[in-house]
Amino acid sequence: MSVLPYKEEQLGKKEQVARMFNNISRRYDMLNHLLSFGVDIIWRKKAIKMLKPYKPQLILDIATGTADFAIEALALNPQKVIGVDISEGMLAVGRKKIAKMGLQDKIELQTGDSEKLLFSDNKFDAIIVSFGVRNFENLEKGLEDMYRVLKPGGTTVIVEFSKPTVFPFKQLYSFYFKYILPLIGKIISKDNAAYSYLPESVQAFPYGDKFLEVLKKTGYKNTACRPLTFGISSIYLGQK
Repeated sequence: MSVLPYKEEQLGKKEQVARMFNNISRRYDMLNHLLSFGVDIIWRKKAIKMLKPYKPQLILDIATGTADFAIEALALNPQKVIGVDISEGMLAVGRKKIAKMGLQDKIELQTGDSEKLLFSDNKFDAIIVSFGVRNFENLEKGLEDMYRVLKPGGTTVIVEFSKPTVFPFKQLYSFYFKYILPLIGKIISKDNAAYSYLPESVQAFPYGDKFLEVLKKTGYKNTACRPLTFGISSIYLGQK
């Protein structure tokens, strides 16, 4: 059963996730960096560095949000990065950020559904996703469509939350994630559900070896997992 932000509503997960991110879009960047103590920035940098040997020229950023990962991907000196997201609110923030930095010729943001990508087969040299696959309505369908638009030999890099397993970090993290993070998120974002949904969705996500199995099932080869910061997050790689 899908984990939903607004459990009392009849809308599907896709619509609920879009609404949730629209609601928190203006405060999303600030909350993201605050709640992760800025470590999310380091995680993204590490993920992009793992793509450096492949020299991708055309990159697709799935669930681009406010375009932080797309901007970080410019460190690879690609010709273009295309970011796709279902939340217009998040994209609006991202477009302002890109315009302010003068990066409109390098980054293009589009409204789009990660499970029904409006791109031709074998188009992108690399696909990147940070904290987005957890929100897919159908995880396998989303990964399969990403695989479809990836060029043969292309690489997918995914950053996603996982769960620490080492004492006492596991216990400290669990307490922070279940009680402190939702409270701060609720106060600042004014959305009661958004930061309660976060720990629930992480709890339900198949992290580590289980996620590698899903990647393999949807076609990816040469898969690998690199845990980050005691296992709070992981970087996953897969190739077509």
